[in-house]
Amino acid sequence: MRAERTDSSGNRWRKVYTGGGSHFRHWLEQFKEIYGEENLAAEEQDATGFACFEQGGEKMYSIWLKLREGQT
Repeated sequence: MRAERTDSSGNRWRKVYTGGGSHFRHWLEQFKEIYGEENLAAEEQDATGFACFEQGGEKMYSIWLKLREGQT
């Protein structure tokens, strides 16, 4: 999985979390509180190869944070 990406508008994004369940919901709320919802994106990931997700039938997600100009 990639750790950074650039969207079609030229915005740079960094992956800050990958997981699922209550941990995912907790981290998403914490990131929203700190960075604002407009600076976050969450997307479902393919859990193939991650035994804990495959065995439990749980979905896996990543949280992406929009980087500001000059931020590395």
